[in-house]
Amino acid sequence: MRLEYLGPSPEPIGFLLLPRFSMMAFFSAVEPLRIANRIAGRPLFDWILISEDGAPVTASSGMTLVVDQSIAEVRHLPSLAVCSGFHPEAAISRELLAWLHRLDQSGCALGGMDTGCFLLAAAGLLEGERVTLHWESLPTFRERFPGISTSDELYELGHRRFSCAGGAAAMDMTLEIIARRHGSRLAVDVSEQLVHERIRTRSDQQRRSLAQRLGTHKRPLVEAVALMERHLETPLSLTEIARRVHVSPRQLQRLFEQELQDRPRDYYLKLRLKRARQLLEETDLDVLSIALACGFTSSSGLSRAFRGHYAMSPRQVRNTTFDGTTFDDATKPDAASRQGS
Repeated sequence: MRLEYLGPSPEPIGFLLLPRFSMMAFFSAVEPLRIANRIAGRPLFDWILISEDGAPVTASSGMTLVVDQSIAEVRHLPSLAVCSGFHPEAAISRELLAWLHRLDQSGCALGGMDTGCFLLAAAGLLEGERVTLHWESLPTFRERFPGISTSDELYELGHRRFSCAGGAAAMDMTLEIIARRHGSRLAVDVSEQLVHERIRTRSDQQRRSLAQRLGTHKRPLVEAVALMERHLETPLSLTEIARRVHVSPRQLQRLFEQELQDRPRDYYLKLRLKRARQLLEETDLDVLSIALACGFTSSSGLSRAFRGHYAMSPRQVRNTTFDGTTFDDATKPDAASRQGS
């Protein structure tokens, strides 16, 4: 959304809903606008729901929303948020990209919520911009669009581009917009109506610290996992990891088994396979490219390890239509469901 808006009230904001969009992120953006209108006693904002063909759109939750317009009916908007979720690039079409370009040329501020920046990047509309996405999709986005600057902030607000990590981060971004448009007092009042403890700044963390996620504060283990997460494409040997965290390989083995109930070698492999699954489901990279990006020397090597862990091949994953569950779906070994998107 624009940093400044000097047009008539109410300010119109478009929301392009793509199949399997994040309902949580969408409502987190719209509800503060609705409440701001109520508290102000006059319409400050108006929102227009848009789909490519004007048909209702089904979110990742399975809920379906009726939209106001098709892209063909939209002539001009001050701001447009692209709302997507799982596998955003599946929604890309020549007509949609051309429409985004026309909006940009008319002066519209374009933004992405959750994974919406995948479409803006595919349209070539993020050159020189800094954007953020949901933490789970950031590695895939960086792999797919290495020339675009990214951050792991909750949201980014530029002059003509904006983005947020989805989930509750959309609420924080919208509250910041309300504060800039109509004053911080109104934003605080809206936040209190939402029972939102505090308005988080853009620099607040998307995720809990690694120590919190692992459930341990043992420094060598936390540092070892951080090294693994940073070196998926070119895996480090366990001996090298142990050296860097200042423990012996035997001590490293014991730490993983005691704290994470897993061997370090197996834990590292699961991280690489999880990244491979993300790339399979969110990009059109071929299997060999994905294998190399995840530290395997061949597609056959990835396929063997992948089938052993997920009980299906990479190509089967690529060809399967998912129902909105995530890479950490409970049907897969030792995994927990994704929260917040």
